Amino acid sequence: MKLPASRWVHKKGSYSLDDALKKVRSQADFARAGAIGAFIGVVRGVDEVQGKVVGLALEAYTEKAEEVLDEIRRDLLTRRGIVDVQLHHLIGDFAPGEDLVYVIVAGAHREEVFQTLREAVERYKKQVPIFKKETLATGESYWVYEKSKRGSQTRKMRPSDLPEQSRKEL
Repeated sequence: MKLPASRWVHKKGSYSLDDALKKVRSQADFARAGAIGAFIGVVRGVDEVQGKVVGLALEAYTEKAEEVLDEIRRDLLTRRGIVDVQLHHLIGDFAPGEDLVYVIVAGAHREEVFQTLREAVERYKKQVPIFKKETLATGESYWVYEKSKRGSQTRKMRPSDLPEQSRKEL
């Protein structure tokens, strides 16, 4: 069974920052916008605790990720002065420095845009079922589950730890 095209989760190489910006600018009420803010998440080449990172694989429970990203977007669009919110996450195999996520917010004023952009990033990081597998220069690979704010602890997980439906989509 072929899954429907994703709105917010894309295979690496199939969506770009330019695509996201074009989508924002094409909104019917874009004329109300006085500012566009963007967050571009990239692969870090060094993990402060684990060492040099040579690769990152991202997988998603796509159906749920789409649902959560859309829910975040709809909620943020209710904010005063916000014209559009775009949250696009890429999945696949990535090298250090490559783009992983695009969060774009258009709004009437920069203050509203900055505040909403920050919230959009924090919410997607906490709520969206995207799974990361880091590969270090040592050859060790592990699934990243959670890191403390200081980066002092990393919990590891395996895809088998995921719900059955999630594993089918990986």
